[in-house]
Amino acid sequence: MPFMGVCCFLLVFLCLSGAINFAQTTKNKVTQIEMLYSDSMNYEEEINVDVWVPRGNVVFRHDSTYMYCDSAYLHKKTNMLEAFDNVRIEQGDTLFIYGDYLIYEGNIQLAKMRNNVRMEHRIGNSYTTLLTDSFNYDRAHNIAYYFDGGMLIDSANELTSVYGQYLPAIKEATFRKDVQLVNNKMKLSSDTLIYWTDTKIATIVGPSVIESDSGTIYSRSGWYNTVTDDSRLFDRSTVVSKAGDKTLTADTLFFNQLTGFGEAFGNMVLNDTVKKIILTGNYGWYDDPKGNALATDSAQCIEYSQGDSLFLHADTLKMFTIANDQREMLAYYGVRFYRTDLQGVCDSMQFNTADSILYLFTEPILWNSGYQLTGDTIHIHFNDSTVDNAHVFNYAFAVEEVDSLHHNQLKGNDLRAYFDNGELRNIYVSGNAETIYYPIENDGSFIGLNHTESGFFSIYLENKQLEKMVIWPKPIGYTIPIPDLTPENKYLKGFILFEYLRPKNHEEIFLDLKRRPEDVAPKKNRRFIY
Repeated sequence: MPFMGVCCFLLVFLCLSGAINFAQTTKNKVTQIEMLYSDSMNYEEEINVDVWVPRGNVVFRHDSTYMYCDSAYLHKKTNMLEAFDNVRIEQGDTLFIYGDYLIYEGNIQLAKMRNNVRMEHRIGNSYTTLLTDSFNYDRAHNIAYYFDGGMLIDSANELTSVYGQYLPAIKEATFRKDVQLVNNKMKLSSDTLIYWTDTKIATIVGPSVIESDSGTIYSRSGWYNTVTDDSRLFDRSTVVSKAGDKTLTADTLFFNQLTGFGEAFGNMVLNDTVKKIILTGNYGWYDDPKGNALATDSAQCIEYSQGDSLFLHADTLKMFTIANDQREMLAYYGVRFYRTDLQGVCDSMQFNTADSILYLFTEPILWNSGYQLTGDTIHIHFNDSTVDNAHVFNYAFAVEEVDSLHHNQLKGNDLRAYFDNGELRNIYVSGNAETIYYPIENDGSFIGLNHTESGFFSIYLENKQLEKMVIWPKPIGYTIPIPDLTPENKYLKGFILFEYLRPKNHEEIFLDLKRRPEDVAPKKNRRFIY
């Protein structure tokens, strides 16, 4: 570096260092407390010539802060003021502190106000008021705090705690131990809370409970706007409905306490303990007054009213409350469900509690024990959450697996399957009924293949075994011995075994399984039944 450049650099460095040192010296400079006025003055010369004892309308100033009282001791040597009765501190035109007794240490700019303390901070046209009996104000850092119980009041809320701290410059108040925030709409109880007096927003930084007529919130982290009643909650917060029968939990929650509407992000769990329904997903919302909800992204519905729970998955699940407190559930795109006695897949689904019917649309498949039912549309009728019967509309096909090589089959225009305690008892087919059935000898060997066609067909089962078969009006059929069977005559037209799509347990409802290309049926002119 050229010599002149070095000199210039050193000169700038020395100037900056001098400026910093000057600023630090100015900042740390100690000023004396000034007495501006009193009605009378005594000097405690026998004790200490540095002690002044003014009385009557006493006024002091320290820097830009004014202090008023009825009487005082001013310790000149230690730069300390002791004030009595009707004590008042004024800092600018926005901060006022009142109390019965004051110790002010000028060297460290610390005011200690005691008994009947009231601090008022003007923010615009409104005031924030702090009430306590033990209060300190650190002027050097512009921090006010109490440590033996106090209350902060503004135009919206009343806050109480054992310890409280207030920063007038940024309008931030911190409360610790036995914290309560109360207004005419709600009560917030916490161990630690931060409150912003300008926005009226409470920041939750510890275990907290928010109670209102709309419900209760449990959270450890987040914020609550006490003006709009909006909140954003983190760390697996929970909202409990007004009636206490529904809970909404998620990693992150947006919730409005006034409207009862909540939006959930990450591992949402909505539990209705009356309807015995749990709704889960990575995103969802819940409207408590309307009783409506949505879940998506790994969405799942669990119905647990019976001992055997039903697990349902779809891309999107919607739940609505309709007239007379009846519920409607909609599931669409990739529907899969599992219960011990019943499993199924389809593209979309609807369930109404009013008629207790589960509607399966678009390539539905239903399994019960060893039976598979397929068709254009399937309606499953429930009786107190127990399957009563299933109605298959258009292209109905029922398959029972006898073993891996032989399958009993039924097909027709319309099929009804009736259940008893979860077990299939009767199948009734109407319109172009056609069946393949394998009669079995007492020793378990096959007699042959029985192929029958007629207008109507009905079979009755007992302990999963054929008890009776009824065919009418004019059945046409034939029997083929087992040795003469060929692949062409073993299956009815349209036979497909979809066992690879079947959920084997409640975890498999989340598997993304598609039909094999060879199992995709050609487009049909479907007649949807609602």
